[in-house]
Amino acid sequence: MNRRQFLHLGTAATAFTVLRPRAAEVLDLKKRVGLIGTGWYGKCDLLRLIQVAPVEVVSLCDVDRKMVAEAADLVATRQVSRKKPRTYGDYREMLKEKDLDLVLIGTPDHWHALTMIEAVKAGADVWVQKPTSVDIVESQAMLATARKHGRVVQVGTQRRSTPHLIEARNDLIQAGRLGKISHVEICCYWHMRAKGNPPDIAPPEHLDYELWTGPAPMRPFTTWTHPRGWRAFMEYGNGIVGDMCIHMLDMVRWMLDLGWPRSVASAGGILVDTASKANITDTQVATFDFGTLPVVWTHRTWGSSPDPKYPWSATFYGDKGTLKASVFGYDFTPVGDGKAAHGEPLYEYDKYPEDQTEKDLEKHCASAIRGHMKDLLAATVSRGRPVADIEQGCISTIACILANLSQKLGRGLVWDPAQGQVRGDAEANQLLQRAYRAPWVHPTPLTV
Repeated sequence: MNRRQFLHLGTAATAFTVLRPRAAEVLDLKKRVGLIGTGWYGKCDLLRLIQVAPVEVVSLCDVDRKMVAEAADLVATRQVSRKKPRTYGDYREMLKEKDLDLVLIGTPDHWHALTMIEAVKAGADVWVQKPTSVDIVESQAMLATARKHGRVVQVGTQRRSTPHLIEARNDLIQAGRLGKISHVEICCYWHMRAKGNPPDIAPPEHLDYELWTGPAPMRPFTTWTHPRGWRAFMEYGNGIVGDMCIHMLDMVRWMLDLGWPRSVASAGGILVDTASKANITDTQVATFDFGTLPVVWTHRTWGSSPDPKYPWSATFYGDKGTLKASVFGYDFTPVGDGKAAHGEPLYEYDKYPEDQTEKDLEKHCASAIRGHMKDLLAATVSRGRPVADIEQGCISTIACILANLSQKLGRGLVWDPAQGQVRGDAEANQLLQRAYRAPWVHPTPLTV
């Protein structure tokens, strides 16, 4: 491809992204699909994809034999063909077939990088859950792999596809109803940090704990470890900042068209619940400095929320009004005598009645996941960038990792996106890549 062809394709892709056509060929794509990680959100994502396109789910992979078998039975009842997918315990065996058009990744965070990179190398387009990675070099390697192989990668930051938030972005922020926005607060006040001290026990027989652990340090197994409780430990993720802040920060970046923060500073720690085995912070504040706009994150897993209606949210302060936005709705309060506005989540039970009975589905998020899947499918046709392209996911992820590094080091960090490093801080740069447990090899942009 020469430069003129590349630029022409880029222009066409941009137009496609802006217009977002919903042509029949997009939603009738009969793609061969595989899922790695068949737990809670892996299934939620896959079942929303099945709702919007007649895909054929041919492969499921999980290190938990019981979990993957149950997922295969469920998928057989939901997809058009009624066929039961093949099941695997090792993602490398699944990808070795090289017969998948699209791979969804719903593993714990410490597995996102390796599975996404290998799926792309196997020729698939990819949906990968947020955050993109646990360390910064992983994200850089993921972006490099996607670009090198020309694959479409959508990150599961589906606030960018949430109907009521799109409405707030278009009708309030972009329409100028807030005026000049000079401060944004993002937060999570849910009591979501695990409490207690469960004993170390043997992993269940149906779980390959060695492979589940993969490149992460080998911790003793507890009832928290699997399924879902792994977020209590920094060995597998980035704490509440990596789990919840990334959604709100990414939403703010998308709504205000922001790129990289100039600097990140954070403070906090385990300040209240010191008895718990969990090693993630229970209190943390982070400031993402975008030049003329500070975006300030706060989480507390104790006490009360300043606004019980918006415990996990973003508040945009403008000189003409204030917008509060979350997955559960939005409220705009104007300065003076302007017109207030309110938005609610879109529930589509008439089109998708299974939403009402599906186990563990966050019903208020279902339409957002479907919209995100449609956007991904459109990008696989145009070969343009999806709304939550891997680059955007990496920016939001890396910013959150920098917040954790700042909290650990006790100082603010100035990020150089061109160099992919912290400016003038050798100690911080030593922490951009964590050690992998043998025999797993850490990917870098130069090795993918």
